[in-house]
Amino acid sequence: MARRTEWPGDSADPSRAGTALPPQDPAERARAICLRLLTGTPRTRKQLADALHKREIPPEIAEEVLSRFEDVGLIDDAAFAGAWVESRHHGRGLARRALARELRTKGVDSSLIDEAVGRLDSDQEEETARELVARKLRSTRGLDRDRRIRRLAGMLARKGYPEGMSLRVVRRALEEEGEDVDDLEGTGF
Repeated sequence: MARRTEWPGDSADPSRAGTALPPQDPAERARAICLRLLTGTPRTRKQLADALHKREIPPEIAEEVLSRFEDVGLIDDAAFAGAWVESRHHGRGLARRALARELRTKGVDSSLIDEAVGRLDSDQEEETARELVARKLRSTRGLDRDRRIRRLAGMLARKGYPEGMSLRVVRRALEEEGEDVDDLEGTGF
């Protein structure tokens, strides 16, 4: 005779088949939600708080669970910010300004943002800008010089690079390629 596996809520007894399971403890639900969200990728305290709020966990229970997760090191906004800056700068070439904006949207405290973004020095940022321009330069060949400058400087601006640095890097790249940029003095390019 085959054995039947019973699941919670299943019952061979028809009188119990319609009964619901007792509601799960809100603190248990909050812990389970946080653990599930932290399994795939690190999250900020604010991201987890928003997820708990969305799932109608009472604020005092959410605060208690989040504080405990911070105490044991499962939530660490400073480490999150540092890893985010490192990853997004090297992976996507984002500048300090764009990285700070992204971290603000994730709810990281401004002092932690300043600390994480401050680890990137301007030389490192400019080197990354040069690498981005070098990769994009090939795809702009055949366009007139002004259009190339706008495309390259625009790409850097979208990644958060300051205008002065962007134009300096683009100009140097075009000079190295043999483009005449002497007449660009004082024109904003």
